[in-house]
Amino acid sequence: MQGKLSPTTPLRVVVLTSGEGTLLQSMIDTLDNSVEIVAVGADRPCHALARAAAAGLDTFLVAYNPDHESGYDRDAWNRRIADAVASRRPDIIVSAGFMRILGAEFVGRFRGRIINTHPALLPAFPGAHAVEDALAYGVALTGSTVHLVDDGVDTGPIIAQREVPVLRGDTRASLHERIKTVERRLIVDVLHRTARYGYTIDGRKVWIND
Repeated sequence: MQGKLSPTTPLRVVVLTSGEGTLLQSMIDTLDNSVEIVAVGADRPCHALARAAAAGLDTFLVAYNPDHESGYDRDAWNRRIADAVASRRPDIIVSAGFMRILGAEFVGRFRGRIINTHPALLPAFPGAHAVEDALAYGVALTGSTVHLVDDGVDTGPIIAQREVPVLRGDTRASLHERIKTVERRLIVDVLHRTARYGYTIDGRKVWIND
């Protein structure tokens, strides 16, 4: 992956989400005026959309068939959500608890501009069970990663990471809660710095130009 995102103030952000929206709420509460959330989209009705609406934000729903019925056209769904995102003219798309894998067409259309948060220090423990996997492996440190989305699952270039210690007696819930606290600060920091300085992508390396 190669590319550059120029500094832009305000940085226009579309947030994609599927659940409770706690990360979205942290962004709403703590982002400064260098970053503007221009829309919040979801693949299913969820509390995150209610949070966005309460904050006066534009929302959209591109429903994904929850039953995965035979013959469901995932490519068509990817095109619909890509069109919905593109119509908001974002500089950055943030996947914040979005539980669908974005297809190749979506990723290709916004390549280098889709950011995801992950509850582990990638490349360790990719996938949907990162917190459980870290506990099962017995690591002393895990953390949060902000990375660009590519065609794989949690394989894109890393923008920023912060460590979280694993404590004796940790459960999945207790560890995940501490990771989420760090994650909320990390994504806000990355967006603020991106708005002010932009970033450069060179293969697997990404650096914010500050």
